[in-house]
Amino acid sequence: MRVGVIGLGTMGAPMARHLLAAGHTVTVHNRTRERELPLAELGAHRAGSPAEAAGPSSVVLTCVSDTHDLESVLFDQGGVIDGIAAGGVVVDCSTVSPAATTEMAAVLAERGVGMVDAPVSGGSEGAERGTLTIFVGGEPEHVEMARPVLDAFGSRITHLGPSGAGQMAKAVNQVMIAGTYATVGEGIALAAAAGLPLPQLLEALGGGAAASWVLANRADNMVSDSYPLGFKVALHRKDVAIALAEAERLGVRADVSQLVLREEDELIDAGHGDEDVSALARIARRSSERP
Repeated sequence: MRVGVIGLGTMGAPMARHLLAAGHTVTVHNRTRERELPLAELGAHRAGSPAEAAGPSSVVLTCVSDTHDLESVLFDQGGVIDGIAAGGVVVDCSTVSPAATTEMAAVLAERGVGMVDAPVSGGSEGAERGTLTIFVGGEPEHVEMARPVLDAFGSRITHLGPSGAGQMAKAVNQVMIAGTYATVGEGIALAAAAGLPLPQLLEALGGGAAASWVLANRADNMVSDSYPLGFKVALHRKDVAIALAEAERLGVRADVSQLVLREEDELIDAGHGDEDVSALARIARRSSERP
């Protein structure tokens, strides 16, 4: 397939590499143009704007930071809508507002363009390995058109309903992992304060009911008090805020997520917003180290 990829950050760049490896013809664009160069060396074409990336592409993959960035990429002058042909499909792997996704899909539909929301889970490791879990929303025919693209970097692809369903599922995912990050950090702080041997303890915990992706993949960060990316605290904070807005709209209490949001605000204010979200362990670690 001819695929345009817009947004070449921690997740988007490996997605583009997997698409090239799968034999697709890939055109890339990024706001910071230098990020296009490694992909061009692998055979990707470079485009000067989202519209240029969309022009030759039957599927346009977007992976940007937030709802505003996605709206800009799609609809500003020189955006995807100025280049994509009727019958094309936008596949959005960003994490953005479910309600805004539904609205954007409606605008694209007026131009004969489909939209599939396909936010992902699995972290930077999953993106590099091509093993991401993908939550999908959209019309069945658009999802089927997008599937060869998603297959290039996803190992579990689940169509959950119409436009916005994928983003709502990602909101659920972010609520669940928010509490897990926070409590794994608290548990490690408790274990350290008690003098338990952490390597042996973590191995034991991984074989019991406390086992989780966070424990397996981020506990070492918390033990060493070093938080390389990963997934930025600031971006997870954005995702939790989206989930909390949906919870309020639906009348669902989300007290744990509210607490995590406040803790992430504290981390961001302290200059830790660009660290991996496992930096939530700083909160419990700091309190345990107070005299």
